[in-house]
Amino acid sequence: MADTRTLIVERPAPGVVLLTLNRPQVLNAINTELGREILDFFANQLPEDDEVRALVITGAGERAFCVGADLKERDGMSDRDWRRQHEMFRRGHMLHSACPLPVIAAVNGLALGGGAEQALTCDFIYAAEEAEFGLPEIKRGIMPGMGGTQRLARVIGEPRAKELILSGRSFSAAEAAAWGMVNRVLPQGELLDAAIATAAEIAAVAPLSVRAAKQAIHSGLQTDLATGLSLELLAHQRLAASEDRREGIAAFNERRAPKWRGC
Repeated sequence: MADTRTLIVERPAPGVVLLTLNRPQVLNAINTELGREILDFFANQLPEDDEVRALVITGAGERAFCVGADLKERDGMSDRDWRRQHEMFRRGHMLHSACPLPVIAAVNGLALGGGAEQALTCDFIYAAEEAEFGLPEIKRGIMPGMGGTQRLARVIGEPRAKELILSGRSFSAAEAAAWGMVNRVLPQGELLDAAIATAAEIAAVAPLSVRAAKQAIHSGLQTDLATGLSLELLAHQRLAASEDRREGIAAFNERRAPKWRGC
Protein backbone atom coordinates (compact mmCIF):
# COMPACT_ATOMS: atom_id res chain seq x y z
CA MET A 1 0.00 0.00 0.00
CA ALA A 2 1.33 3.45 -0.93
CA ASP A 3 2.40 5.77 1.87
CA THR A 4 -0.27 8.48 2.18
CA ARG A 5 1.80 10.94 4.23
CA THR A 6 2.69 14.10 2.33
CA LEU A 7 6.13 14.19 4.01
CA ILE A 8 7.95 10.90 4.57
CA VAL A 9 10.70 10.93 7.21
CA GLU A 10 13.20 8.06 7.02
CA ARG A 11 16.65 7.18 8.41
CA PRO A 12 18.65 5.60 5.60
CA ALA A 13 22.02 5.77 7.41
CA PRO A 14 23.30 6.50 10.93
CA GLY A 15 22.76 10.15 11.74
CA VAL A 16 21.01 10.84 8.42
CA VAL A 17 17.36 11.78 7.89
CA LEU A 18 15.79 11.56 4.44
CA LEU A 19 12.80 13.84 3.83
CA THR A 20 10.66 12.91 0.83
CA LEU A 21 8.03 15.30 -0.47
CA ASN A 22 5.32 12.74 -1.17
CA ARG A 23 2.71 14.07 -3.58
CA PRO A 24 3.97 12.52 -6.83
CA GLN A 25 0.52 12.62 -8.44
CA VAL A 26 0.80 16.45 -8.55
CA LEU A 27 4.58 16.62 -9.05
CA ASN A 28 5.10 17.09 -5.29
CA ALA A 29 3.40 20.48 -5.29
CA ILE A 30 3.19 21.92 -1.78
CA ASN A 31 -0.36 22.19 -0.45
CA THR A 32 -1.44 23.32 3.00
CA GLU A 33 -1.04 19.83 4.47
CA LEU A 34 2.51 19.37 3.19
CA GLY A 35 3.42 22.91 4.24
CA ARG A 36 2.26 22.13 7.77
CA GLU A 37 4.24 18.89 7.86
CA ILE A 38 7.41 20.67 6.73
CA LEU A 39 6.88 23.35 9.38
CA ASP A 40 6.26 20.75 12.07
CA PHE A 41 9.37 18.80 11.13
CA PHE A 42 11.73 21.78 11.36
CA ALA A 43 9.95 23.42 14.32
CA ASN A 44 9.24 20.39 16.50
CA GLN A 45 10.60 17.05 15.32
CA LEU A 46 14.15 17.98 14.35
CA PRO A 47 15.03 20.05 17.47
CA GLU A 48 14.00 17.09 19.66
CA ASP A 49 16.24 14.58 17.89
CA ASP A 50 19.85 14.68 19.06
CA GLU A 51 20.86 11.78 16.81
CA VAL A 52 20.43 13.63 13.51
CA ARG A 53 23.62 14.96 11.93
CA ALA A 54 22.62 15.64 8.30
CA LEU A 55 19.50 15.83 6.13
CA VAL A 56 18.65 14.93 2.54
CA ILE A 57 15.53 16.31 0.84
CA THR A 58 14.09 14.75 -2.32
CA GLY A 59 10.79 14.27 -4.13
CA ALA A 60 8.75 11.10 -4.58
CA GLY A 61 8.90 9.51 -8.03
CA GLU A 62 11.19 10.38 -10.91
CA ARG A 63 9.27 13.24 -12.50
CA ALA A 64 9.63 16.01 -9.96
CA PHE A 65 11.49 17.22 -6.90
CA CYS A 66 8.83 19.87 -6.30
CA VAL A 67 6.97 22.29 -8.58
CA GLY A 68 6.21 24.81 -5.86
CA ALA A 69 2.87 25.74 -4.37
CA ASP A 70 -0.21 23.76 -5.38
CA LEU A 71 -1.96 26.25 -7.70
CA LYS A 72 -5.07 24.10 -7.94
CA GLU A 73 -5.56 24.46 -4.20
CA ARG A 74 -4.93 28.18 -4.53
CA ASP A 75 -7.46 28.63 -7.34
CA GLY A 76 -10.21 30.84 -5.92
CA MET A 77 -8.41 31.27 -2.59
CA SER A 78 -9.14 34.63 -0.95
CA ASP A 79 -6.34 37.15 -0.54
CA ARG A 80 -6.54 36.66 3.22
CA ASP A 81 -6.23 32.88 2.98
CA TRP A 82 -3.41 33.22 0.43
CA ARG A 83 -1.46 35.45 2.81
CA ARG A 84 -2.08 33.10 5.75
CA GLN A 85 -0.92 30.08 3.76
CA HIS A 86 2.12 31.93 2.46
CA GLU A 87 3.07 32.95 6.00
CA MET A 88 2.89 29.32 7.09
CA PHE A 89 5.03 28.28 4.11
CA ARG A 90 7.45 31.11 4.92
CA ARG A 91 7.84 30.00 8.55
CA GLY A 92 8.75 26.48 7.48
CA HIS A 93 11.10 27.84 4.87
CA MET A 94 12.87 30.14 7.34
CA LEU A 95 13.32 27.28 9.82
CA HIS A 96 14.80 25.20 7.00
CA SER A 97 17.09 28.11 6.12
CA ALA A 98 18.21 28.46 9.74
CA CYS A 99 18.78 24.72 10.22
CA PRO A 100 22.21 24.30 11.88
CA LEU A 101 22.67 20.87 10.28
CA PRO A 102 23.83 20.34 6.70
CA VAL A 103 20.92 19.87 4.28
CA ILE A 104 21.46 18.32 0.84
CA ALA A 105 18.92 18.58 -1.97
CA ALA A 106 18.63 15.49 -4.19
CA VAL A 107 16.76 17.01 -7.13
CA ASN A 108 15.28 14.08 -9.03
CA GLY A 109 13.20 15.95 -11.62
CA LEU A 110 11.38 19.25 -11.99
CA ALA A 111 12.31 21.90 -9.42
CA LEU A 112 10.15 24.89 -10.27
CA GLY A 113 9.05 27.96 -8.35
CA GLY A 114 8.99 27.17 -4.65
CA GLY A 115 10.61 23.83 -5.45
CA ALA A 116 13.66 25.57 -6.90
CA GLU A 117 13.68 27.85 -3.86
CA GLN A 118 13.52 24.80 -1.57
CA ALA A 119 16.58 23.37 -3.33
CA LEU A 120 18.43 26.70 -3.20
CA THR A 121 17.84 26.89 0.55
CA CYS A 122 19.75 23.63 1.02
CA ASP A 123 23.50 23.79 1.61
CA PHE A 124 24.20 22.19 -1.75
CA ILE A 125 22.43 20.36 -4.54
CA TYR A 126 22.90 17.05 -6.32
CA ALA A 127 20.71 16.69 -9.41
CA ALA A 128 19.63 13.94 -11.75
CA GLU A 129 20.63 14.34 -15.39
CA GLU A 130 16.96 14.87 -16.28
CA ALA A 131 16.37 17.54 -13.61
CA GLU A 132 15.07 20.93 -14.68
CA PHE A 133 15.02 24.16 -12.70
CA GLY A 134 13.07 27.36 -13.08
CA LEU A 135 11.39 30.27 -11.33
CA PRO A 136 8.34 30.83 -13.57
CA GLU A 137 6.26 32.88 -11.10
CA ILE A 138 6.46 35.94 -13.36
CA LYS A 139 4.26 34.05 -15.84
CA ARG A 140 1.52 33.73 -13.19
CA GLY A 141 1.37 37.39 -12.21
CA ILE A 142 3.51 37.00 -9.11
CA MET A 143 7.24 36.66 -8.39
CA PRO A 144 9.48 34.41 -6.28
CA GLY A 145 8.54 34.88 -2.63
CA MET A 146 10.65 32.32 -0.76
CA GLY A 147 14.12 33.70 -1.37
CA GLY A 148 14.47 32.97 -5.08
CA THR A 149 15.41 36.52 -6.10
CA GLN A 150 18.06 36.65 -3.38
CA ARG A 151 19.56 33.15 -3.33
CA LEU A 152 19.70 32.55 -7.08
CA ALA A 153 21.48 35.87 -7.65
CA ARG A 154 24.01 35.08 -4.93
CA VAL A 155 24.75 31.66 -6.41
CA ILE A 156 24.87 32.33 -10.17
CA GLY A 157 25.30 36.10 -10.31
CA GLU A 158 22.93 39.03 -10.73
CA PRO A 159 22.78 39.32 -14.55
CA ARG A 160 22.04 35.64 -15.16
CA ALA A 161 19.54 35.51 -12.28
CA LYS A 162 17.71 38.52 -13.72
CA GLU A 163 17.57 36.89 -17.15
CA LEU A 164 16.07 33.69 -15.75
CA ILE A 165 13.66 35.21 -13.23
CA LEU A 166 12.40 38.05 -15.44
CA SER A 167 11.74 35.66 -18.34
CA GLY A 168 10.55 32.73 -16.25
CA ARG A 169 12.80 30.53 -18.38
CA SER A 170 13.71 27.01 -17.23
CA PHE A 171 17.26 25.63 -17.26
CA SER A 172 18.82 22.19 -17.17
CA ALA A 173 20.83 20.40 -14.50
CA ALA A 174 23.90 20.67 -16.72
CA GLU A 175 23.46 24.45 -16.99
CA ALA A 176 22.89 24.72 -13.24
CA ALA A 177 26.13 22.80 -12.64
CA ALA A 178 28.07 24.98 -15.08
CA TRP A 179 26.82 28.09 -13.26
CA GLY A 180 27.76 26.76 -9.82
CA MET A 181 24.24 26.09 -8.53
CA VAL A 182 24.51 22.28 -8.62
CA ASN A 183 27.48 20.37 -7.18
CA ARG A 184 26.99 17.06 -8.99
CA VAL A 185 24.87 15.78 -11.88
CA LEU A 186 24.21 12.05 -11.72
CA PRO A 187 22.14 9.37 -13.44
CA GLN A 188 18.68 9.14 -11.89
CA GLY A 189 19.39 5.72 -10.40
CA GLU A 190 22.53 6.94 -8.61
CA LEU A 191 21.27 10.30 -7.31
CA LEU A 192 19.72 9.40 -3.98
CA ASP A 193 22.45 6.94 -3.00
CA ALA A 194 25.09 9.58 -3.73
CA ALA A 195 23.32 12.23 -1.65
CA ILE A 196 22.80 9.84 1.26
CA ALA A 197 26.44 8.70 1.07
CA THR A 198 27.64 12.30 1.32
CA ALA A 199 25.23 12.97 4.19
CA ALA A 200 26.51 9.85 5.98
CA GLU A 201 30.11 11.01 5.46
CA ILE A 202 29.22 14.34 7.07
CA ALA A 203 27.29 12.63 9.86
CA ALA A 204 30.36 10.58 10.78
CA VAL A 205 32.62 13.55 11.60
CA ALA A 206 32.61 15.87 14.63
CA PRO A 207 29.09 17.37 14.90
CA LEU A 208 30.12 20.58 16.64
CA SER A 209 32.75 21.19 13.98
CA VAL A 210 30.26 20.65 11.17
CA ARG A 211 27.78 23.11 12.64
CA ALA A 212 30.45 25.71 13.35
CA ALA A 213 32.01 25.45 9.89
CA LYS A 214 28.61 25.70 8.18
CA GLN A 215 27.74 28.82 10.18
CA ALA A 216 31.16 30.41 9.59
CA ILE A 217 30.89 29.92 5.82
CA HIS A 218 27.35 31.25 5.63
CA SER A 219 27.80 34.21 7.98
CA GLY A 220 31.19 35.13 6.55
CA LEU A 221 29.79 35.41 3.04
CA GLN A 222 27.26 38.00 4.24
CA THR A 223 30.03 40.41 5.25
CA ASP A 224 33.55 41.56 4.32
CA LEU A 225 36.59 39.28 4.41
CA ALA A 226 38.09 40.74 7.59
CA THR A 227 34.84 40.26 9.51
CA GLY A 228 34.46 36.78 8.06
CA LEU A 229 37.95 35.85 9.24
CA SER A 230 37.07 37.12 12.72
CA LEU A 231 33.93 34.98 12.76
CA GLU A 232 35.98 31.97 11.71
CA LEU A 233 38.53 32.60 14.47
CA LEU A 234 35.85 32.87 17.15
CA ALA A 235 34.28 29.58 16.01
CA HIS A 236 37.70 27.91 15.92
CA GLN A 237 38.48 29.08 19.46
CA ARG A 238 35.17 27.75 20.78
CA LEU A 239 35.88 24.34 19.27
CA ALA A 240 39.37 24.31 20.79
CA ALA A 241 37.77 24.13 24.25
CA SER A 242 35.46 21.23 23.35
CA GLU A 243 35.62 17.60 24.44
CA ASP A 244 35.35 16.58 20.79
CA ARG A 245 38.57 18.44 19.98
CA ARG A 246 40.37 16.50 22.72
CA GLU A 247 38.80 13.25 21.51
CA GLY A 248 39.81 13.93 17.91
CA ILE A 249 43.46 14.47 18.84
CA ALA A 250 43.50 11.44 21.14
CA ALA A 251 41.89 9.18 18.53
CA PHE A 252 44.45 10.28 15.93
CA ASN A 253 47.39 9.52 18.21
CA GLU A 254 45.87 6.22 19.37
CA ARG A 255 45.06 5.20 15.79
CA ARG A 256 41.38 4.55 16.45
CA ALA A 257 38.05 5.90 15.34
CA PRO A 258 36.91 8.91 17.39
CA LYS A 259 33.82 8.72 19.58
CA TRP A 260 32.12 12.07 19.18
CA ARG A 261 30.06 13.39 22.08
CA GLY A 262 28.90 16.65 20.57
CA CYS A 263 30.25 18.71 23.42
